[in-house]
Amino acid sequence: MRIGFPTSIRPYGGLEPTVSPTTAEAAESNSPCPLIPSRGMDRPGYADDKAALVRRLHRIEGQVRGIEKMVEEDRYCVDVLTQIAAATTALDALALRLLDDHVRHCVAGALTSGDEDEAGAKTEELLRAVQRFARIR
Repeated sequence: MRIGFPTSIRPYGGLEPTVSPTTAEAAESNSPCPLIPSRGMDRPGYADDKAALVRRLHRIEGQVRGIEKMVEEDRYCVDVLTQIAAATTALDALALRLLDDHVRHCVAGALTSGDEDEAGAKTEELLRAVQRFARIR
């Protein structure tokens, strides 16, 4: 069995191409734009580091493909487990970096916006994300 990866991953969920309103269209219609998770935010928190994050994801993808090849070649179990641990550590580091960007950009923006509802929603969202991340450790 071969592990496959999507050729492109859409921001904020979904693999299928979707037609979504632009930020201006969403603002005019008072409906949230599905690609922009917070009112007033023009881009995700990781936008400045996007190229580096994509490079890291490609490296992790290469690690996973290497693990697949090791299994196909009937390599020693402990060697396979060692590589799985390395790939997991790489994903964890990437997740922490994204969480850091989220706090510094999205949550901080909501807290300084003066909108109490938005600040409360982002705080709850952050707590759920941290709980979800901590639960799998």
